[in-house]
Amino acid sequence: MSHILIVEDEPVIRGALRKLLERHDHSVTEAESVEQALEKSLHQYDLIISDLRLPGEPGTALIEQANPTPVLIMTSYASLRSAVDAMRQGAVDYIPKPFDHEEMLLAVERVLKEGRLNRGNQALRRDMERSYPVNAMVGECQAMRELKHRIARVAPTDTPVLILGEAGTGKELTARSIHEHSDRAGGPLITVHCASLPKTLQLDDLFGNDGQPGRIEEAEGGTLFLDEVGELSGEAQSRLLTLLEQGEIHRQDSLSTRRVDVRILASSQTDLPTRVTEGGFRRDLYYRLNVMELEVPPLRAREQDIEDLASALLARGSEKLRRQNLFFTQEALEAMRGYSWPGNVRELENVIERAVILSEEEAIGPGQLGLNPDRAPQRTTRASRASLDPSEDLSLEDYFTRFVLENQDSMTETELANKLGISRKSLWERRQRLGIPRRKGGRR
Repeated sequence: MSHILIVEDEPVIRGALRKLLERHDHSVTEAESVEQALEKSLHQYDLIISDLRLPGEPGTALIEQANPTPVLIMTSYASLRSAVDAMRQGAVDYIPKPFDHEEMLLAVERVLKEGRLNRGNQALRRDMERSYPVNAMVGECQAMRELKHRIARVAPTDTPVLILGEAGTGKELTARSIHEHSDRAGGPLITVHCASLPKTLQLDDLFGNDGQPGRIEEAEGGTLFLDEVGELSGEAQSRLLTLLEQGEIHRQDSLSTRRVDVRILASSQTDLPTRVTEGGFRRDLYYRLNVMELEVPPLRAREQDIEDLASALLARGSEKLRRQNLFFTQEALEAMRGYSWPGNVRELENVIERAVILSEEEAIGPGQLGLNPDRAPQRTTRASRASLDPSEDLSLEDYFTRFVLENQDSMTETELANKLGISRKSLWERRQRLGIPRRKGGRR
């Protein structure tokens, strides 16, 4: 239930508005003037609805006093210029008098929803800063240095960014880092997990319906992050393209367009160019999203970062579970460096949290980590190690191709897949996509 303060000197209007709001489950307090309103603690309210013309001071005098509580101004049709002035002074919106009940309710619900989103976003930002400090993305390998450099260059712009990488590498954290380092950091960051949305609900969720704003409007003035953008339906792709090209959307129940100020970030762990070729993703949308491309490296290509990452995650896990003085043995660090991490940083985080729970002593050894040695990569020769050095700044596809070509004569398909941290099915699919057939006589 939301708590709303009505500031209105006309009893009939004040009473009608009170009844309207209470019928929709809002708690209402009344005041007849700014002076009477200031006798109350304005910060206890979720919204203040005030007439512009009041005895004594105008309703706009409440805006600064109430901040950050939003103030919605009511004004007569003849006072449009005054309404514009009120918006310039910081009013969240204005409603003409006599007000339409439905219009009033829609405005109230929108303002309250934005307030909840902003408070939730601020709380989430504080939590993320504690858990995933974006100013200190852990990792100093060349691939991570390049990623941080690109984030620093692209963040201050409004350029769309396509973030690529395997599951668990940190694509959402990368999007959050871009947002937090941008001029939109004070606005909302709205994340939409496209793969979890049924295609029949995507348009409603993104663009809104039945008078309710969608996720795009919720991101007004901030950033919209579309996780797994390749899972959007054809219609959703088409409307997203319109947003990127024209800065406009229209809700499901409306033919009129709305301008929105939103920056678009998107991610994918699937091969979007192949989806484009196969007709599953719009080519023009792909080019609009892919103005700047960032690739988050897999953990197996960040061996020199393992110890720093593990230490940071151990500190966070220890704080979360109220354990003190825990540390990794040298054997545990070696085990982590020698493991292929198919689940990437997310798997590392889960492994360490489990180890914190299971450890009965301060020292965490390989036994508490529970890593499967069958999935750990074998040591490569010096020559092959040099050819696959991540410092060469290879793309994931280049890395895959070179690794398979150099090792397929001496390894089975299962061994290749384990070394790469993928399934045999994924190995076969990538072979087909990249045109790397099995050699005759090669090991099965």
